[in-house]
Formats: sequence, structure tokens, C-alpha cells
Amino acid sequence: MENNQTAKLDKVTEDVLKVIDSYGFKQEGAYNLRLNGMAVCHGDSRHIHIVKKEDKPGIDIHISGEAKDEQVHIPVVMSQEGVDVVYNDFYIEDGADVTIIAGCGIHGEGCSETRHDGIHAFHVGKGCNVKYVENHYAEGNGTGQKVLNPVTKIYVGEDSTFTLETTQIKGVDSTERENYIELADNAKLFVTEKLMTDEGQTAISNMDVELNGENSSARIVSRSVGKGTSRQVFHPRAIGNNRCHAHVQCDSIIMDTAEISSIPEIDAKHVDAQIIHEAAIGRINDEQLVKLRTFGLNEEEAEAVIIESFLK
Repeated sequence: MENNQTAKLDKVTEDVLKVIDSYGFKQEGAYNLRLNGMAVCHGDSRHIHIVKKEDKPGIDIHISGEAKDEQVHIPVVMSQEGVDVVYNDFYIEDGADVTIIAGCGIHGEGCSETRHDGIHAFHVGKGCNVKYVENHYAEGNGTGQKVLNPVTKIYVGEDSTFTLETTQIKGVDSTERENYIELADNAKLFVTEKLMTDEGQTAISNMDVELNGENSSARIVSRSVGKGTSRQVFHPRAIGNNRCHAHVQCDSIIMDTAEISSIPEIDAKHVDAQIIHEAAIGRINDEQLVKLRTFGLNEEEAEAVIIESFLK
């Protein structure tokens, strides 16, 4: 049975939602909007049910195996100062095909910290196809730090495919990301991480992938741009505990006086584990800039075009 609770949203909230929900947030189908630490609206669909947790802040999302090409939207918006911690658990039945659109947007106008820590766990059954899209963004003229610290735990069942697309768009002063993923037999993982930092911002991204299942596979691609005096640290780790295949690739563009550290780690604990890692950090190629400037772009515009295509 469907259970809907709608709300009228202010312009700030609507504008932030447009940035963080690339699929378009609507109060229909399966959705849950958390605004300043409170769930302000939510709805169920025939195959997706959202239940508020009793013991701590957050929700349980139950996705039926009958869900085919369905979506659930669970954005978070913070327009007031303070710290919000939320625990969301996804229970995905065998055979489900679903796209989960999450993400957090901060609109900060005050002088105190605004922080969101989202702890998400995915319990994925057999033969599923799950896509998880998470966009992070901050805006506003306040001097208070805008902080996002997501924790993601993903347990991928046999013969299932999990696609993780995580993007930090801009404006986040500090982020520490923790990802832990376990893969069962024949499970496949595809990760695309995109990140932009500027001014004095810092970003730390840790990702542990345990390839436990026979013939499990993982492809992790991280792309980042560091500007200003910002600092980034990437530490993806692939652990092959069975016959498996993994490829970790980290590419970064460094600008101004930014610092970028990429520490890909591969650990084979089985004779048939095949794991590859690549890492590259470099500045924008002068020839690319010159070529674009012949089309009438100034240096700043040319850099923007290169960065946009790199992050796409």
C-alpha cells in the first residue's frame, strides 16, 4: 500500500535539489526528503517501501525483487547550521533492478559549522542490478565550515551488479569519505568518483573493496581537480581473496598551489587474483589551452572547458 506525505518546499531547498538530484526530484513514487535533520516528505511505491527507524535517525528502504527499472530518491538538504547524522539501510531482494538517487546539499549563510554525516548500508541480494548516484554540493556566503562525511557499506550478492557514481560538485570545505564493499561470487562493481576542490578545501577518500567471491570483478575510476590551496588524498584499496579481477585508476588535474596524493593499494591473497592499478597527476597541457584559445576563449574559459570534459 502506498503511503505518501508531501510538503511545500521553499526556493532555497528547490534550487539545491536541482543541483544534487540529476534525475529530477519529484514528490511521487518512492522518495524521502530530509531537510535540516527532519524527514519532511516521503512516499512509497508498489515495490519500494520506506520505513522510519525507531532506534536512531534514518530510514530503512525495502526494495522488492519485483522492482524493474525503478527509482528511489532520498536527498538531504541543510539550510540551517548544525550537525545532522543519519543512518539509512537498503534491503534489496533477489532480482531487483533499481536506481537510488541520494546526495546532500548545504546552503550555508551562518558563521557556525553545517555538517551532514550520512551512513548508508546496502544489503544486495542475488541477481540484482543496482545503481547508486550520490552528489555532494555546498553553497552560501556564510563563514561557517560546510562539511560532508559520508560512510557507505555495500554487500553485493551473487551474480549482482552494483554501480556507484559519486560526485562532489563544489563548495564543500571538508569531506572524509569511507567506502567499504564486499563482493560475492560473480558479483560486479563499477565505481566512478569525481571530485573538485578549491581554495582551502580538503578531501579524503578511502575505499576498501574485498573481492571475496569467485570470478568477482571491480572497476574503480577516480577523477579529480585540485585548485587553489586545496588538498586531496585518495586511498582506494582492492583486496583479492579469490579468483577475481580488479582495475583501479586514479587521474587528477592539479592547479595553482593545490596538493594531491593518490595511494592506490592492491593486495592479492589468492593465486588467481588479477589486480591492476594506475595513477596519474598532472597539470593542464599548455597545447590544449593554446588550441582552445584559437577558438576565441580566454585562459579561464579554456581551463573550464578542459576541466568539464575531464570530469565527464
